[in-house]
This record gives sequence, structure tokens and C-alpha cells, in this order.
Amino acid sequence: MRHGPLLHKPYGNLPSELGGFVGRGGELAEVGRLLETSRLVTVTGAGGVGKSRLALAAARAVHGALAEGAREQAAQERYCDGVWLAELSGVRDPALLELTLVEALGLTDHTTRPPRTVLAEHLAARRLLLVLDGFEQLVDETAELVRELLLRSPGLRVLAAGRRPLAVEGERAFPLAPLEPAEALELLAARAAAADPGFAVTDANRAALLEVCARLDGLPLALELAAGRLRALTADQVLARLEDRFALLTGGARGGLPRHRALRTAIGWSHELCTAEERLLWARLSVFGGQFDLDAAEYVCAGPDLPVESVLDLIGELLAQSLLVREETAAGMRYRMLETVRIYGAGWLESLGDAGRLRRRHRDWYMGLATWCELDWFSPRQQEVAAIVEAELPNLRLALECCLDEPEEIHLGRYLAGTLWFYWAGCGRLTEGRHWLERTLEGGRGPADREYEGSRLKALWVLGYVAALQGDAVASMSALYECREGAEESGNAVAAAYSVHRLGCLALISDDMARAAQLLRSALDRYRAAGELNSNVLMCQVELAMATAFQGDLPGALALSEEVRDICEERGERWTKSYALYVLAYAALDAGATAEARRLLAECVGINHTFRDLVGLVLAVELLALVNVAEGSPAEAAVLQGAAEPLWDGVGMQLFGSGYFNAPRLMCQERAGELLGAERYAACAGHGRTLTVDELVERALREPEPPPAGPLPRPRTAPASGAGTAAGPGHQASPGNRKPAGSPKGEPAG
Repeated sequence: MRHGPLLHKPYGNLPSELGGFVGRGGELAEVGRLLETSRLVTVTGAGGVGKSRLALAAARAVHGALAEGAREQAAQERYCDGVWLAELSGVRDPALLELTLVEALGLTDHTTRPPRTVLAEHLAARRLLLVLDGFEQLVDETAELVRELLLRSPGLRVLAAGRRPLAVEGERAFPLAPLEPAEALELLAARAAAADPGFAVTDANRAALLEVCARLDGLPLALELAAGRLRALTADQVLARLEDRFALLTGGARGGLPRHRALRTAIGWSHELCTAEERLLWARLSVFGGQFDLDAAEYVCAGPDLPVESVLDLIGELLAQSLLVREETAAGMRYRMLETVRIYGAGWLESLGDAGRLRRRHRDWYMGLATWCELDWFSPRQQEVAAIVEAELPNLRLALECCLDEPEEIHLGRYLAGTLWFYWAGCGRLTEGRHWLERTLEGGRGPADREYEGSRLKALWVLGYVAALQGDAVASMSALYECREGAEESGNAVAAAYSVHRLGCLALISDDMARAAQLLRSALDRYRAAGELNSNVLMCQVELAMATAFQGDLPGALALSEEVRDICEERGERWTKSYALYVLAYAALDAGATAEARRLLAECVGINHTFRDLVGLVLAVELLALVNVAEGSPAEAAVLQGAAEPLWDGVGMQLFGSGYFNAPRLMCQERAGELLGAERYAACAGHGRTLTVDELVERALREPEPPPAGPLPRPRTAPASGAGTAAGPGHQASPGNRKPAGSPKGEPAG
């Protein structure tokens, strides 16, 4: 929770405005006024009327007010924790609604707590604006969630955009009307000029353009579609085509709202103006959720009636007609279809009787993508793989749903959910991963599953892995024992190795180091016999290094960790490397080489932050705090300790109560507290708790400031002989306060 002075900069995740916001000055001001007096404001209206853009413009106005500092004191007070957007249009599964909000708020949670609990606890003492867009397909679930969050979070305000109100007590609905004629003309002209810089409103075309705006009832989406045609047609030609098709393309029941008919007119007219191949591609592209790239479009949509070599040109035509949007992302150039346009195309695909086949082709492509990403995870492309899977998550969800729709294809869902282990565990997606794994494994093992036993076993060990990382030892052990029994019965040596490995991890986090070392060595032997080498295998060796260090063999632990680091550097693997670096940093600190320990931990922090690995991040930060104490900077150590505390909420009970893994945190508190005194330590830690994760990482990576002049009292240390120093991995000060040398969970994960 944030206390103390107002934030010095705004926080949030709002996208930048690409096309410019035209008109709506009065509506924008009114929404702003409603937000001042109401905690829930919903902008309502027909598809294409501009609800999303108005809501985002209002949110950006709040965001801008935060940046104005003291001049906007009221906004600073009301929204000091930022402005956050949750895009819900691609969410179909109610179970993913709360998880989507968790992710939108930038939260990473590795515990077994329900996402709703995570949300409620995060928002309880915060003051922020949450923007919800596109909730129509889950209106009841969204209303229930919003009601609960508003009741439990007095500082929360919600700005929603949808075709109907949420009907939550206290809601202020703002029905959005179409644009006024002058604003409609301004929007039409702006979009036409963007497509054709030579376009201008003149005395010769003004009347026709105004009539186009009137025919389209001032609907922004309809106007933007028409603007795309002004590159090739005159205003009179556009108007004539609307006249010819208006009656035919209105659609809907008699007495329907004119703006509904106008929108369908505009989309239907655009459809009519497309060539046969463009219409076919439009319909087939509707199977994608969110963004997609050219390779996916070519594989899914091409066929005898749509040659693969024509897809790129056809996409270019759909872009020119404003039916597709092109976006540059961390995963490269991608395309997206506006939701209203996508729904129209999906209707045509259903009418063609080809929807089932296209959904299966879509599923097959994303199963292949997941397979290649799993292989590339153990390569220099690891960070790129994380960005690709993040961008493709809506499509991967659709692929998983497709697998679950047909009982005879559930084995494909198990394969897909298991193949994505690296994303669930390595990129902070434990809760969602467990959701899909458990869904694919529902009902147990049937006779038909024997043919696809490998997929079931993989899903089981991945479920055991994810559950262990969440601290659910019972569920983890159940899945892993079932996997091991099935692997032994079917002779699947690889699955057996994974099950033994994860059981070793459970022993590690339970402080049973002798059993952990035995199981982890057995797993490594099994991996070698099976010819398996990947991030999992190397992580097994890092975990063995931890167990070895905890048993007092620091040289053995160092040898294991150095070998892992060298292999990772040779293969370009970074995620597992970060945990090897953690062990090496411990060794450096134990030897008094604080500068080397800081260098290793800085690299560790950077990697863990890149992959959203909350466990690895909080471990590295806490060990870095101990480095600061050793270097004579106890105040900075206390700040880092305070900043790490909120992160534990997303990890769960601090490292499962493990004495080994909790030791650096407890030791730092003791040493820094002795040097600073209780009052100053509390003040420094309190400041740390105000830092965001990004600010914490920035602070952890900066060059340390020189210690204050004059000697500082040295913290007490244990004898260097035997078990090592008090900061060292081998030392055991007292039961429950043993000193660690590695990953918190034994299993580094998201």
C-alpha cells in the first residue's frame, strides 16, 4: 500500500493515442465531471459510436492531470495510484475475467489465492481509476466483480465502456450519441487526409461529404470506413454507393435504432466493395483473437480458393480500407481486426459453413507455435519467445478452448497446456497455467487416453510444477506421484525424470535437503540417460547446488552452478542462468567479494524483471540488501527490504516458511536494524514500500552511493571457519534461521 507524499509521476498502462481524438469536447468534459462525483461511470452506446475512444480520452485526461502536479491537486489525491486499462473484449471464459484484471494492473501473483482476492487486497487501500472496455460478453460477471471491488476498495473509481450499463448500484450511465454534423465532417476529413495527404474539404465536395456523414448517422466507425474509400472515390461516388445500398444493407428488425442500421450499412457497404478474395480473407481472419502476424494469417486462411501468395496483398487492401489495423509490438509487426468488423466477418464465416474447419486450422497453427517456442526457450531467443507468447495469449486461449470443445481432442489441449510450461512458470502466469492444466485433466484417465499417454503425463508434471511454485504441496505431490506411476507403467523415461525432479523440488522447499539431493541427482541421471538437455535440466542442477550448499558443501555447489552458468552462456539461456548467478552471488558474499556479488545480483535482477519472475526478483533484491549492509549502506538496505515486502504478497508465505530461504531477509533486518536503530530503519523501509516494481529495479541496478564518512559499527558475524560467515550459505545460526544459497522455491519460476 502507498502512504506518505503524493506520487511524483503518474502510473498506469494506457496506450498512446495513434489516430488523434476528434471532437467530443462536451462529452469528454461531462464524463470528467461524472467521475468527480461518481465511483462508477459507464459510457454506453451502439457498436462503432466511439465508446472506447471517449473512455480512453477521458482516462488520458486524468493521466495528464496527474502529470500536471500541484496544479491538479484534486486529481493527484483522487488517482495517486494511477490509471489502468483492462481490455475485456477478447475474454470469453468467465474464469479468466479476474485474472485479466490482475494482469492489467501489472500484478504478478504466484500464490494459490483466487485472483479476486488478489485484486481486492491490492485495491483495498489504493486510489486509482480502472477503465474496463468491451465487457458485453461477460456483463453479469463483470457487474458482480465491479460491485464487490467498489464495496471493498473505497479509493477505487471505475470507468466502463459497453453497449449497456452494468446495472450496479451507484452507476452513472452516459449514453453516447453519434457525432454532430460538424464533428462528423471533421473526423471524416481527418481520416481521409491520413489515407490520402492530397485530400481536402472544398466548396465542391462539402455538401456531398456532409450528406455522407448524415447517411452514416455520425457514427465514428462508419465514418472511418467511408474515409478509407475517399482515397479511390470522390465524395459524390461514395454518396451514390451508400444510396444504392442503404435499403439493402440496413439489416436488423423493423424499428431498430437508426445508428445500428447505419453501422451495418457502412460495414456491409465495405463488404460489398471488397473483391471476392478480400471478403473470404475477412471472414477467415475473424477466427483470430486479438493480434496476429502474417505467417499465421497465411497458414490459417490460405487454401485452394485463396492462394497463400495472395494473402499479403489482400491484407494490404484490407488495411487500406480500414478493416484491419497494423500495430508494431515487441513481437514484431502484427495486425488486428476491430471487434465490430470481426463479428461481421465471423457471421459470414458461419454462413459459409466453414467456421469449424477454420477454428481447427487456427488451433493447429498455435499448437505448432507453442511447440517451436518451447524449443526456442532454450536458446538466445528466450526473451523474444516470451514476447511472442505474451502477444499470442488471446489466440492460445482460443486454441485451448477449441481443444476442450471436443472430448476426442482433449489430448491436444493437454499437450498445448503442458507445452506452455515455460510461459506459465517462467513469465509469471502460474494461475492461468493451472487453470488450463486442471481443465484439460478433468475427468481423470479414460481408456482412449492410453493412445495419448505422453500428453497426459506432461500435463501432470507441469501441473505438479506449477502447484509447487504456488506453495500447494498437496496438489503438487498428487499430480507428480500420478505422473511417476503412469510413466513407470508406460515406460516413459522422460516423464519419469520430470516427476522425480519436481518431487526433489518439493523436498528442497520443505527443508529436507538430504532427500532433495537424492531425488535431484536421480533426476539428473535420468535426464542424461534420456538425452534430455534444456532449461528444466539445468534448473535441476541449480537446485541440486542449493541442496548441496545447504548441507555445507559450498565448493560442490559452486562447481555445479558454474557449469550451469557456462552452458547457459553457450546456449544463450538467461532464465535459468539467473538462478545460477544467485548461488554464485551468495558464494561471493560469503568470501567477502561484495562488488562481485553486486555485479552478479544486478544481472540477476535484470533477467528476472524481464521475464516477470517475481520469486527470483524478490530473492535477488533481498540478497542485494544484505550486500548493502556489508558495504556500509544500511539505509539503502532497509529501503530495498521495504520494497521487497509487498512483492511477497504475490509469492505467498515467505518461501513456505523455509529456514534456509528466509535467512537473508531475517539477517538483513537484524543487521540493518542494529546499525540504524528501529526508528530510522522503519522510516527507510516505509519509503521502500512506496516504490513500484519498476522503480525498485531501477534503484537496484544503479551504481551504489559511497558509504557515509566515518566508521560504521560492524554487524556481528559467525566464525569464518566451518560453516562460513553469517552471510554465507553454509552457516546455521539457529533452527528456523538457516542460511540459503539459492532459489526460494527450489523451482525458479514466474
